[in-house]
Amino acid sequence: MRLKTIAAFCSAAALSVGGAWLAAGWVEARSAEVVTSKLIDGKHDWTSVTTDGLLVALGGEAPDEATRFRVVSAVGAVVDPDRIVDNMDVKAREEIEAPRFSVEMLRNGEGVSLIGLIPPAEEGNGIVDQLSDIVEGSRITDLLETASYPVPSNWEQVLDFSIKALRDLERSKISVSADVIEVTAISDSPENKRRIESQLARSAPNGVRLVLNISAPRPVISPFTLRFTLDAEGNAAFDACSAYDEASKSAILRAASEAGRIEKPECAIGLGVPSPNWAKAVEVSIAGLKDLGGGSLTFSDADITMVALDTTSQGTFDRVVGEVDAALPDVFSMHAVLPEKVIVDGTGAEAAIEFVATRSPEGLVQLRGRLPDDSAEQIVGSFARAQFGSDKVYLATRDDANLPQNWPVRVLAALEALASLENGSAVVQTDYVEIRGVSGNKTASDTISRSLADKLGEAENFEVSVRYDELLDTTLALPSPKECVSKINSMLNASKIVFEPSSSDITEAAGQTVDRIAQIAKQCERVQMEIGGYTDSQGREEMNAALSQQRADAVRSALLARRVLVGNITAKGYGEADPIADNDTAEGREANRRIEFKLLTDARAAATDTPEAEAETPSE
Repeated sequence: MRLKTIAAFCSAAALSVGGAWLAAGWVEARSAEVVTSKLIDGKHDWTSVTTDGLLVALGGEAPDEATRFRVVSAVGAVVDPDRIVDNMDVKAREEIEAPRFSVEMLRNGEGVSLIGLIPPAEEGNGIVDQLSDIVEGSRITDLLETASYPVPSNWEQVLDFSIKALRDLERSKISVSADVIEVTAISDSPENKRRIESQLARSAPNGVRLVLNISAPRPVISPFTLRFTLDAEGNAAFDACSAYDEASKSAILRAASEAGRIEKPECAIGLGVPSPNWAKAVEVSIAGLKDLGGGSLTFSDADITMVALDTTSQGTFDRVVGEVDAALPDVFSMHAVLPEKVIVDGTGAEAAIEFVATRSPEGLVQLRGRLPDDSAEQIVGSFARAQFGSDKVYLATRDDANLPQNWPVRVLAALEALASLENGSAVVQTDYVEIRGVSGNKTASDTISRSLADKLGEAENFEVSVRYDELLDTTLALPSPKECVSKINSMLNASKIVFEPSSSDITEAAGQTVDRIAQIAKQCERVQMEIGGYTDSQGREEMNAALSQQRADAVRSALLARRVLVGNITAKGYGEADPIADNDTAEGREANRRIEFKLLTDARAAATDTPEAEAETPSE
């Protein structure tokens, strides 16, 4: 009996434990199911749920503290909050990004306006203080805010450049940030526009993108001039070209291209056109010049002078001139000339009645040939000394009382044209004027042609042959040869061209340095330069010489790949020669592994100064 009782108690206990275990499992499963469903509905499916008896453990990484709290609150709505175990992590908070320093500067006739966020400035060094002297009675509207955050390393350079630009540009808006400077301004002429663009591009800080939007109003062209020439071989050229809009420009250039072979035709757009039928008159006249077989065509406002080649037959001349005259729009009048063969040798020979003026590259001017009398000689001499400088003029003319009445006017017009050239010559003959030379002004040919057409009159035959040389163009402000090399080497000192170890492959990081060098080299494409490669003294001398040559060649090739014309640049490897530091230290060897640019004339001079060169020089 006792055994039965004990067995009954044991069975009851087992059933109780089993029932409790099943009940606990059901509670855990049910709790997990309810909590998981609540979290999914609340879009918190990133949370993990585990149960241990009546306890509900929450895990996972909450995006922020507020989200973690919302999860706990949501779970507390379906289970007893005392049963919740919060094991959730909170995602580390990202650092607040520092604001971007930037300034908008606006200058006009009413003053200067400044708006933006800048670092705090020392007393007296703020933007307002630096601009206070340019407003002259106007005001500076200061809407600048300051913030004490890390300052970009080039911020001072960028700001100094922008302030200087604003001082130089009376009507402008300059947007400034650490990596981009955008300049919008108005200039008073196309020449001034080119000068401003060149100066800003040259002085812009390295590593900053410069965006220029400089506009220039259309100039007033007076007289409204066009001069077109066509030789017997079909070669055409514009000494001057004027148009009143893009459509008329296109029509004129198209007519010129149909008449003959013409390289890089250009036409100035301006105000002052004498008739809305200007383009039609030019087209008709150019077509007529082609029918003549060549010659010159000069428009001065509504007056047209057509000069045929001296080989043109009288019949062809009369026919074409009649057709062109009949086809010209109203207002335009034409004067046509069939010249006799002209002697143009510029020598002042007795066979030609002429006056010749020459100007050397050094600025020395010689005046030779014929003038009517001593009075005309004094006038011409005084005019020349006023144009070229009293110490630059040499006058050696002779009197000829049989010269045409307008001879002094023609001579003075030729001298005025010569004054606009850096060097060249002016030849005046009885029925012909010739101006030849070199100028740093792209519009010199146009200006000279306009002046001669205005001063000589419609019946005059003249020729203008002016070559543009960008090295003489002051508006481009191109660096001198020494400035080219100095700027490149300064950039190399600040950021070396680094190669892969024992290789001529330029590292990716050093490619940015090559980019900046290429920008300078494009302004120096006529400067003879040498890229010198150097190594340290480790390794065999022959291997170092070969490696330095390969590295110098690699830099030259890298510039070529960046569209730099490298015909003026040579590459030479110097190996371990000319160390600039101690090869016994790591720092010294690093300094000796370098690329240097030299003026080619300097490099050749240095080569002749070496002991080897001296040994090869024969003694007297």
